[in-house]
Amino acid sequence: MQTHKMKQDNIIVIEQDNSIFKRPVWVAAFALTAAVVWGLAYPLIKLGFSEFHITPSMTGSKMLFAGLRFFFCGVIILSVAKATHRKFAVEKSSDWLFVLLFSLLNTTFHYAFFYFGLSHSEGARAAILNSMSVFTVVILACIFFKSDRMTSRKFFGVVIGIAGILALNLGGKDSGHFTWLGDGMIILNALCSAVASLMTRSLCCRVDVFVGTGYSLGLGGALLVVPGLLMGGMLPVVTLYGIFILLMLIAISIIGFTLYNRLLLSNPIGKIAIYNSLIPVVGAVTSCLFLGETFYSKYIVAATLATVGIYIINSQKK
Repeated sequence: MQTHKMKQDNIIVIEQDNSIFKRPVWVAAFALTAAVVWGLAYPLIKLGFSEFHITPSMTGSKMLFAGLRFFFCGVIILSVAKATHRKFAVEKSSDWLFVLLFSLLNTTFHYAFFYFGLSHSEGARAAILNSMSVFTVVILACIFFKSDRMTSRKFFGVVIGIAGILALNLGGKDSGHFTWLGDGMIILNALCSAVASLMTRSLCCRVDVFVGTGYSLGLGGALLVVPGLLMGGMLPVVTLYGIFILLMLIAISIIGFTLYNRLLLSNPIGKIAIYNSLIPVVGAVTSCLFLGETFYSKYIVAATLATVGIYIINSQKK
């Protein structure tokens, strides 16, 4: 199998000509899998809060719950990497600083905001609002990468997608409204996710993509566990069902991040991001089904506009 180096926007990307992660059928299958499992995380986290008796005011416990999830994800991924003899070395100190920054944005800050926001918001609402990360990626890519230029098609798609997010705030108080602790935290989570997505290719130039994913999740998780414990965080009630939920969340992160980061290495960011349009749909539907949340008609409007916006951004002119 031949390999070659391609320089793009001052980033050297190692690609494999016949990689399974570049074949259209497998790209679709892997990206769909990542999007669907991430969508399922919304109701599972809410169920985990309930099962472990973690209330919205228990900040330390929320950090501990999130940190345990990602720390064990990282340990499992790095154990598999060790067993398969992958390269762990990070040669330069500057590369380690980059790995630390990526860990903070991709895991620590990202999921601290996510868990805080989700505990103060409906799962369906948070799932749709989080689609903001896709449009943020498009805008940031146009700013920082010469190969990604803002076109009328991209601009139109971003406008429609943002309109979908704004549609969440239609109606009276009974249909849900903006809150800083809920929606505000989810928006910050989306921004962290967008920046981390842009950093992924550069991370892969510094360390093996599988190992880098393990580092970011393990280190980022530990940076959630430690302050969580210092803040008096605990899991008030531990049950077998609660442990099962935590294991499911760990599996979701391993599958989602491993597939997504590898796909970003071999494909244009926009081409992969389009599949994230399924996340708000899966998250909204499963939250209403599993949590008994009220399904407002505006969720359909918001999810539809967000999905159409992402499609327009990534569709190609014939």
